Amino acid sequence: MTASHRPTQSSTMTAICFTEPGGPDVLHCETLPIPQPGRGEVLVRVQAAGVNRPDLMQRAGVYPPPPGANPRLGLEIAGEIVGCGAPLEGTPMPEIGSAVCALTNGGGYAEYCLVPAGQCLPWPKGYDAVQAASLPETFFTVWSNLFMPAPPAVGQRVLIHGGSSGIGVTAIQLVRAFGAIPYVTAGSAEKCALCEKLGAIAINYHEEDFAARLRELTDGNGVNLILDMIGGAYFDRNIKSLGMDGRLVIIALQGGAKAEQADLARIMTRRLIVTGSTLRGRDTATKARIARELHAQVWPLLASGTIRPRIDTVLPFSKAAEAHQMMEDNKHLGRIILVPDPKA
Repeated sequence: MTASHRPTQSSTMTAICFTEPGGPDVLHCETLPIPQPGRGEVLVRVQAAGVNRPDLMQRAGVYPPPPGANPRLGLEIAGEIVGCGAPLEGTPMPEIGSAVCALTNGGGYAEYCLVPAGQCLPWPKGYDAVQAASLPETFFTVWSNLFMPAPPAVGQRVLIHGGSSGIGVTAIQLVRAFGAIPYVTAGSAEKCALCEKLGAIAINYHEEDFAARLRELTDGNGVNLILDMIGGAYFDRNIKSLGMDGRLVIIALQGGAKAEQADLARIMTRRLIVTGSTLRGRDTATKARIARELHAQVWPLLASGTIRPRIDTVLPFSKAAEAHQMMEDNKHLGRIILVPDPKA
């Protein structure tokens, strides 16, 4: 089967790029050729793209893309499929004109983006492009780390650091939807209030030691599972917060890559599991499997309104630097989304 395309009015597109690593001000618009889909790929006309902390880290030069990935920024998008490459065996190709959101391999901050077909999902019923673009990165991350191969058991206690972040808001709602109990840390009364409104038990880490507070809240039993994006600065307290057979999943290192101390005896005697993962470096088949599970088990919850994304700010691509600065300032409550600038 040959590639198919919906005609476009131009052979070029606007994309957000940077030449040298640095602060948000290094981001700028460039005119680039519209890429053409290869085998197993689709070309999406981007209507919205999510901003994520890995974008900020890559822009700063501390998180290089894995080999073979698109070196430009943007890990999640929503839009319309306008081109399809030849299909891979066993991978159905979406139809031209389909509205999809997708976990990309980079390049989402642009008017067009190539995506492996298996990493695309339909917009949940009733969603627009902005809402759909807010889903892939956080839902793929939370699902693969907390719910695969099996979700937390009903009644289990799950601690989520960064509760008001995109990852946190997603994790709170998914944990509650599957019958477990979410605890979170957040850095202000406003952020804690948001988390509590979503159904979590919130701890303000500026006012309380989360490990000591968790001991009180759980009668000394600790939590069963921790989703951590802080890393070294929280490692020892995370270990102290886990109950018997507990599991710590590290997905980011905002507090450093090294822990100065750790109670190894506690890990042994309480049979704790410490693991970690990154999403971007996983292969296409794994990401496609995550997408299928999300479509089957989570998309119905999104369509019914049981789970909803929270959007904080929507900005045009030309204000990508402002979006990055907003995330670096850590004052947002929910997702920051970019949309293409209106055509003159």
